[in-house]
Parts: sequence; structure tokens; C-alpha cells
Amino acid sequence: MALKNQKHLFDIPEDITYLNIASQSPAFKTIYDAGLEGLKQKSQPHTIRISDYFEPVIALKKLFAELIDADDYNRIATIPSVSYGMATVANNIILTEGDEILVIDEQFPSNMYSWRKLAKKYNAKLVVIKAPETVRQWNEDILSAINEKTALVAMGNIHWSNGSLFNLKAISVKAKTNNSLLIIDGSQSVGALPFSVKDIQPDALICAGYKWLFGPYGCAYGYFGPYFDNGNPIEENWSNRLHSEDFTGLTNYEDNYKSKANRYCVGESGNFIYVKMQIEALKQVIEWTPKAIQEYCKEISKDAVKELKALGCKIEDDNYRSHHLFGIELPENIDLHALKKDLFSKNIFVSFRGNYIRISSHLYNTPEDFKPLIKCLASHL
Repeated sequence: MALKNQKHLFDIPEDITYLNIASQSPAFKTIYDAGLEGLKQKSQPHTIRISDYFEPVIALKKLFAELIDADDYNRIATIPSVSYGMATVANNIILTEGDEILVIDEQFPSNMYSWRKLAKKYNAKLVVIKAPETVRQWNEDILSAINEKTALVAMGNIHWSNGSLFNLKAISVKAKTNNSLLIIDGSQSVGALPFSVKDIQPDALICAGYKWLFGPYGCAYGYFGPYFDNGNPIEENWSNRLHSEDFTGLTNYEDNYKSKANRYCVGESGNFIYVKMQIEALKQVIEWTPKAIQEYCKEISKDAVKELKALGCKIEDDNYRSHHLFGIELPENIDLHALKKDLFSKNIFVSFRGNYIRISSHLYNTPEDFKPLIKCLASHL
């Protein structure tokens, strides 16, 4: 069943045109209430039980596992950021000289710096697949570049600046054929675009939680496959060890970690405020379903895309981009500074990323939200 507009759940003023969830999501009311409940618990610490450090975190992991179609919540780690997750992955990869790390042109920095550092450490080669004229060709170039020297492929499901859609299924097959690790940054897709670890089989999936997953800024998630089961975390958090629930025995120092990805959780992952907010957020996203969110965003933006193309803006073909996030490539002669100033003065919130205006919408948007944007762009073209 098609989703209806959900703006009533949010606190977005009527005079604001918010097309920028790819930068920062608004909180809906149940998230806000959950945060207040966490603050109340902090103000009355005598109400905090030992189980509060652990049980809500397990509930949160189960929800994220459900969202990405993972059977075992023990493969989920709660982390503070994508950079933390990518650093954890890189910390557990050993390369040999001449190995290749394949990345996509102009990836988000948190999915680039760890690979540059890893390549330098082992004298490996960082292979950057440049963006050609079409996304179809880009996918072909990625597949052609994966070979027996490719130690790992690190990329997103879509390109974060313009929504270019990558064929992860085919890329995964090619990577596995060449014994290459596949590391996915799902920050701009998971939650708004269907994703299944059973289907794609990544070795790791790292995802920011404050965008399409509606969590507070400072939360993220990591899925770690079997390759990382016995790896080394980048910190030694006490709660990630076996029997840590027994506070009376914490100084009986435990050599063994909890199973699978639990060792990679950030310290203080039982944050009473954040976890409550994240749980409410994921419950709602799962209820909506990423598939329905994607279809809703496609429906409300289709007429706007036609109008923008008619104005001379370049937007990728529908079949090769996402619909919750897409890029508008502007004519070269436009005054970007003047356009930014004008958009801001009219309370129209979008992102400028590289050569693109990045548009990102959700269930609180309607077709009407695109009209002020189009009118403003038209006056500058």
C-alpha cells in the first residue's frame, strides 16, 4: 500500500522548504519524546538499572539487523560515526605490496581517508574509478577494474552527491570471484532504499544514523561479516567482553570478547538518551519500509524532475539513480553564490555538493515543496 504524507509527525514550519535530509534528518515526535525520557532518566540516576546498559542496545541491534535483512544481531555494532567504522575495518586488513583498493571518484571523505592511509601503509595502489558520461558506463568501468589484484572494493550503494545508483549485486559477484573484500557505505541509502545483506553479501556495511535513519548526530551502525569475527577493535571497551553484565566481577579481567561484531561497539554504547531515540527511529522506518519510502519520493518528485530538465538542468535517467536523493547539474554560466544566497533567503534548504545541487526528500515532503525551488532556479537560469 502506498504511503501517505507524514508531515504531521514532524515539527517543520510551514514557511520552510526542507529538501536536505541527506545532510541532517529532522526528528519526528516519538524520537523527541524518547530523548526527553532519556534525559529524565539521567536526571534521576537511581532509576538506572544494570540491564539498562545492555538490553536496549540489544534491542537496537535487532532492529537494525531487521532493516538490512541480517539474521544475527550479533553481527551489528553500534558506533559513533562512519569514520569510526571504516577505521575499524581498515584496522583488520593486511595487504601486500601491489594490492589494489578500488574506490569511486569523489567518495565521501569518511570512506576515503582510511583507504588512503591503508594503501600508504602497505605500499598498495588506490584505484579511483572516475565518473564517465553515464552511470551505466560507470558501473561497467567498476566491474572491469576489479581483478585478481583487487584486495577490496570500498564504495556506497549510491553516490552521495547525486544519487547515481551502483549495481552492487554484480559488483559483489565480481569481487567474490576475485577474493576481494566488499565494504559498503550505506549512509545515503539504508533506510530509504531497500538493502539486503543476504542479497549483496558485503563483508562490512557502515551506515551513519543521523540521516535516513533519523537518529541523533553522533550515532552510526556497522554490520561485520565473518571475515571480521576474530578481529581487533580500535578500543578496548569493558562492556564488549564476556560476562560484563556482572558488575561485581569487572576486575576479574576477561580475555574473551563477546561474539562476532560485539567487540567493535564503541565505548558507552548504552547511551541512555541516544539509544532510546534510535530505537524509536528505526521502529518507524521499518514500519514505513524503505521500498515504500523510495516509491513515495519518486512519485512526489517526478513532475519536478521534468520541469527542471526543461529548464536546462541535467538529472540522471530515472533507472540509474535513486529517487530519495538526486543531483541537479546546473549550466556552467550560473552564478552559484547568488543562487545560494537566494535559496537561503527564501527558506529553501538543499545541499551544494561538487557540481551538483543535491535534492533529498522524505515523507514530510509533497510535490508542492519542489515549486519554490523550481521558481528560484528558473529566475537564475
